[in-house]
Amino acid sequence: MAASPESIAPSRSMIVATTENIPGTVVMNTIGQVFGLTVRSRSLGGNIAAGLKSLVGGEIRSYVKLSEDARRQAVDRMVENAAAMGANAICMMRFDATEMGRGMSEIVAYGTARVVEWDAAPSDVTGAG
Repeated sequence: MAASPESIAPSRSMIVATTENIPGTVVMNTIGQVFGLTVRSRSLGGNIAAGLKSLVGGEIRSYVKLSEDARRQAVDRMVENAAAMGANAICMMRFDATEMGRGMSEIVAYGTARVVEWDAAPSDVTGAG
């Protein structure tokens, strides 16, 4: 069952999908590559606390939050860039991360910017109507 526009991207006018195609849409134009990136660093205090936590094992929550925030920011920047290109959808979205040294990491969200149109009314796409 395909997802409706609301369930794919409830808080954005941009559809972001990890798939090559978005069910219920027709590709009108493939614009090209789009990305968003951020570079984050960990604080000295955070590194010390994480080092102590790694001695006893378990999840390092401060790093999890840092990673989640960085990914969200990279996606938000990718969406802004795609909108500036005239796209209303991003397909094949992926993440990449690179350690840059001295506690700095680059996080990139990237995909293919497209213009899509819904092939059917949302109720037809979800099978609800």
